[in-house]
Amino acid sequence: MAKKEEKIKKVKKTKKTKTETKKKGFLAQVKDEMKKVSWPTFKDVMKYSIATLVFCLIVCGFFQLLNLGLSFIKGMFA
Repeated sequence: MAKKEEKIKKVKKTKKTKTETKKKGFLAQVKDEMKKVSWPTFKDVMKYSIATLVFCLIVCGFFQLLNLGLSFIKGMFA
């Protein structure tokens, strides 16, 4: 029975009421949330940026080839 009471006390401590959150200003809440953010490293940003550019080039090349092929087919019948 004591363990249940301890759990209830812990939950009550961690839960914030609406009035407590309203007392804090919006910018203070934003600041608290920004501290929780896991920011990527420069190496990760570069890796994802390069991967995005390569993917865009592949898709662009695919549509260019598709356009070329369809233009060739259209030219055969025109």
